[in-house]
Amino acid sequence: MRNFSHLSIFVLLLLGACTSGNEEAQGQAIAVVNQTAAKIDKLSDYWYQGKAEVNTYQLQQNRYNALHPGEVVAIFVTEDFLTDKQVKNDNYTNPNSTPILKSNLLWRFTTGLYDYSVMSSTFTDVSAAQSPQTLKVTTSAQDWCGHAWMQLNQRKGSYDMQLHSYFEGEADQNVKGKKGMLEDEILNRIRINPEALPTGSLKMFPANHVLRLRHLPFASIDVQAQMTSYQGEDFEGDNLMVYRLEMPSINRQVEYVFQAEAPYRIEGWKDTYPSAFDKKPRATIAKRQKTIVEPYWRMNKKDDFKNRKPLDLLLSY
Repeated sequence: MRNFSHLSIFVLLLLGACTSGNEEAQGQAIAVVNQTAAKIDKLSDYWYQGKAEVNTYQLQQNRYNALHPGEVVAIFVTEDFLTDKQVKNDNYTNPNSTPILKSNLLWRFTTGLYDYSVMSSTFTDVSAAQSPQTLKVTTSAQDWCGHAWMQLNQRKGSYDMQLHSYFEGEADQNVKGKKGMLEDEILNRIRINPEALPTGSLKMFPANHVLRLRHLPFASIDVQAQMTSYQGEDFEGDNLMVYRLEMPSINRQVEYVFQAEAPYRIEGWKDTYPSAFDKKPRATIAKRQKTIVEPYWRMNKKDDFKNRKPLDLLLSY
């Protein structure tokens, strides 16, 4: 499948319809189309080679009153997804199918004696014109106290949220969220087309893992979003961009830093908010360490344990 290439046809038709008879203007439009088509074709070749991109990140996690060591594994892969059942298309008997980019993010970190494990899966249609909202997000969180499960399903422009938690104040919930962008979909949107990310004032649902770790309600909040070249010192690399979010109502600032050229690899993120007890602001930072592009689901033999080494995975047994 080469689904990204359909976008280049759409852009070509659109610019062809909008350009005037001026030859210079037409030449500029053609140049833009060629550049856009080249980017899209490069992405198509990258994402539809029958493999997944697996990344490891060194993590310093803000939890309680300190920064705790850990790691994040981020997996990006394309799949076909059933829009009615909102699950992976395994049998190809249901016509309600669309190509998506799926990201699986796994956070693992310790807090003194005991540890945390959090996983989020985000399912985003590769065509923003067909489906401008991410279709589904699932999140599970485990620590030595217990665990929680949260799921978002996009239904007719809004999100149905289910939550099952061991905390009395959260317990079991079913909530319909008003329209708003999901923070969870930002990484997928960057990988598809970062130029399409919205800037300025907008409504956004904070990421599921943030809601679970900070025990916040599921609701969209006011956000100021900005896209600029990265000028900070936390992440190294040439030609980096940063998507910066300000969330005053929850006293949070987050930066997503990525490579400016396709395939727009995520170099990491910096998430600053008050610690739970002393209320001092501390920054969670995740920095990319290693990346491989492999069909990891086939690498499940005992001898494949050696393939963990190139990723510098901390949790090696």
